[in-house]
Amino acid sequence: MNATSFSLADLLFSAGPAPDRADKMDLYGQFVGAWEMDAVLTADDGTQSTGQGRVRFAWALEGRAIQDVWILPGRFYGTTLRVYDPAIDAWHIVWSDPLHQFYSRQIGRAEGADIVQLGKTDAGVPVRWSFREITPSSFRWLGECSLDDGATWQLRSDFHARRL
Repeated sequence: MNATSFSLADLLFSAGPAPDRADKMDLYGQFVGAWEMDAVLTADDGTQSTGQGRVRFAWALEGRAIQDVWILPGRFYGTTLRVYDPAIDAWHIVWSDPLHQFYSRQIGRAEGADIVQLGKTDAGVPVRWSFREITPSSFRWLGECSLDDGATWQLRSDFHARRL
C-alpha cells in the first residue's frame, strides 16, 4: 500500500494504547467503545430538558490519545481529543462543538475513582466536567460551572451512559 492510499481513519485511529504510556492510557481508555446516554440539561433560568444520545470513544494518534464523539440530536454534536501528557501526569482535553461554535480546553486527572476535568470558559467562568459512578458498563458524566470562582458549582449537564 502506498502512502496516498491510507484513509483518514487509517491514520487517525489505533488498535490500542501506545506502549510507552499504556499504563496511563486506561484512565480514558476504559471508555473505548460505543455508548448510549440519557441526558438532562439545565438552562441558566433553571428549566430542564431531556434527551437521548450516543457516545463513541476510540484510540487515536498511534495510541497516544483518545478521541470521542458525543451526539445529542438537536442539542449538540461534538468531539473531544484527550491527550496524555507525561510531563504533567495529566490529560489535555479539547472539546469542539461545531454546531454551536463552542470550544473548551481543560486539564483532566483521576480524583479517587472519578475523573475530573477543570478549565474556564472564554469569559473566565470556571467549568468542571467529570466522569463519576464509573463501571465497566456505565458512567455518569456531569458538566458544571461556577459563578463564584469554584466555591460552589451549578449542575448544567447530567448524562447517564450505558455501554452498547
